[in-house]
Amino acid sequence: MGMFSSLRGHGRRRWFVIGGVLLAVVAAGVVAAVLLTRQPGNVSHPDVEFTAEPPPPAPAIQKTKNPFDDGFTWANYHYNATRTGNLALRVPLRPPFVEQWSVTGRTLIEFPPVICGRSLYLLKNNGALYKISRANGKVKWKKKLGYLAAASPACGGRSVYAVILARQKGVDAGSAVAVNASNGRVRWSRNLPSRSESSPLLIGDRVYFGSENGTVYALRASDGAVRWTYHAGGAVKGGLAFAGGKLFFGDYSGKLTAVRKTDGSRVWESSSAGTHFGFTAGSFYGTPAVAFGRVYVGSLDGFMYSFGSSDGKLAWRYKTSGYVYSSPAVADPPGVGPSVYVGSYDGNLYGFDARSGSVRWVHNAHGTISGGPVVIGDLVFYSNLTKRSTGALGVGTGKFVWGIGRGAFNPVISDGRRLYLNGYSSLFMLTTPRQARLDRKALRGKAAAPPAK
Repeated sequence: MGMFSSLRGHGRRRWFVIGGVLLAVVAAGVVAAVLLTRQPGNVSHPDVEFTAEPPPPAPAIQKTKNPFDDGFTWANYHYNATRTGNLALRVPLRPPFVEQWSVTGRTLIEFPPVICGRSLYLLKNNGALYKISRANGKVKWKKKLGYLAAASPACGGRSVYAVILARQKGVDAGSAVAVNASNGRVRWSRNLPSRSESSPLLIGDRVYFGSENGTVYALRASDGAVRWTYHAGGAVKGGLAFAGGKLFFGDYSGKLTAVRKTDGSRVWESSSAGTHFGFTAGSFYGTPAVAFGRVYVGSLDGFMYSFGSSDGKLAWRYKTSGYVYSSPAVADPPGVGPSVYVGSYDGNLYGFDARSGSVRWVHNAHGTISGGPVVIGDLVFYSNLTKRSTGALGVGTGKFVWGIGRGAFNPVISDGRRLYLNGYSSLFMLTTPRQARLDRKALRGKAAAPPAK
């Protein structure tokens, strides 16, 4: 009323101004409507490259006097170089589960341990790396590598590799470190110009990871020498995935990139749909997974994505109602077909058709899912950050099978017969009652067994 009343007495000029104001209001409404209707939506291009793959073989579990001399390895975050988080089993590992040991503490454990030989290697968020016996949970050694960390280590070749967010209190930069697996002594340490929370990927004599200033590194595993670097357009927070001679990673500029493993040269680059009326790109936080000729990755724009691994073409995207920090798990369960499992801040765990992106099922966890689910046999495990709990669902149905009031971020890893569960600040070993009896019987003669490796 005040604006229009101030124009009284100016005749035609008054109506001209009023008309201009009304036109501006209408135009603004039209622009807003166009922007709203142009918001990115779900997309499905199932004909984008998709390769049928034989299911990964279940690991051969060796029968030895010491049941933890089974030759099993879970060497990288989300299990393998493709980061699919999928452990196939010959014999299902199903509840009820009983607790065999725990390593308790008050320091946050955001990322799970890895397995090499008889030992687990766990990097806590205070930058301390632990070697823990798989048999009884005894801490073999502990090494403080820095002030702050948020990643899984990698293990192999008698060494353990870790990245650090802050190498000292008050220092806003991290490091990459290799330690002797037997005693925790530092083999080499390389200071980085920025922080890193990118779970390292160990392939042969190379360690690959990203950092917050956008630098992706390939270091020689034996001495930490830089073999090549790639400079992304934004922070690379998640780990790198590998398949077909290429490394895949997302960054905070909203780009997903494929580079050659040999020299770090770029093969392709694709973008997220973005948010805020399309003016800003959605950042990629989680570690991608590669399977079936596709790359699968979630974004902070709320979408779950699938891109062709050879050329980066968008195969599908699906909009959740919250951030997708979660790193996806990818599997091909018998009777179900190629599937992708991912959590969202909207409180749901989603099961997708890996080819088309159609939703197979949605499980409402009634709490934030931040970490990456894993598939162990015919169950998909996830953690609920809000409730600090962990659950397991049927891979084909999404039906709740088991749960425990422990957990927060990333749920479990497994050696095929046991679960190693991440609590908020403690680590637990769970197994079936039958396996617990077999382990106890076999370990009665443990004193006569050779020392743990």
